[in-house]
Amino acid sequence: MFYSGISDESGLDIFTQIKAHQELGWNHMELRNIDGVNLTQIDAEKFDAVYGAMTEAGMSVSCFSSAIANWARPISGDFSIDENDLRQAIPRMKRFGTRFIRVMSYPNDTDKPLNESDWRKESIKRMKHLVHIAEEGGVVLVHENCSGWGGLSSENSNILLGEVDSDALKVVFDTGNPVTYGQDAWEYYKDVQADIVYVHIKDARKVDGVDQYCMCGDGEGYVRKIVSDLIANGYDGGFSIEPHLAAVIHSGREAESAEALYKSYTDYGRRLVEIVEEEKAAL
Repeated sequence: MFYSGISDESGLDIFTQIKAHQELGWNHMELRNIDGVNLTQIDAEKFDAVYGAMTEAGMSVSCFSSAIANWARPISGDFSIDENDLRQAIPRMKRFGTRFIRVMSYPNDTDKPLNESDWRKESIKRMKHLVHIAEEGGVVLVHENCSGWGGLSSENSNILLGEVDSDALKVVFDTGNPVTYGQDAWEYYKDVQADIVYVHIKDARKVDGVDQYCMCGDGEGYVRKIVSDLIANGYDGGFSIEPHLAAVIHSGREAESAEALYKSYTDYGRRLVEIVEEEKAAL
């Protein structure tokens, strides 16, 4: 088991992101945005600079947190964007020596939504094609229980993985997302547990119907219970923090300051370590 985190939640530039993880004593990072641009989409020169900084610092990449099929890419969108992102990501993943790339499964259109059956068919069709590319490239798509047809329920997630039927598609389980989607995090976790290879640690609670992100372990995401269950069952993958305390990328909410962003991230990381150690001791 190791610790990681979606590193742009600590700072915009790669050096701040590295500093935060070094302060926590962690040597893994989940890379998403570098100076506001996703790692799969930055130009070659910028990628070389990121690779150089990470290598010099002795940091490893636990996952590429891509925008493939995410909340900003509806089901009727241009599929070639996702294909190109994945094809560009694979050699970069190989260079870093990482197997996992985070994906979602396409939200429905808001203006002209597809009916549920067509949404399901198109989501599965697209995922099968992406998985074929992943298989050829020797990488694994990790599907997050978030925006998209496959994130609507644990049943949908299991249908998606069952229909695609490939070791190149697994689950990254996010502890906080079920809360914001009106789901039970513990029940969702248990239903998809067999395919979980990576975990996002986030927590939230509903306050008068409004999502309120909070320190891990303080919300309704069953963080302690899930962490304990994973450890008890021999989980040896990553716990990757995604605090959403100072900033929330998908809602456009930015941090009040770089210092607030950095501190919220490192405080969150320390709390996760405390929880893991406490649950280990209890077992």
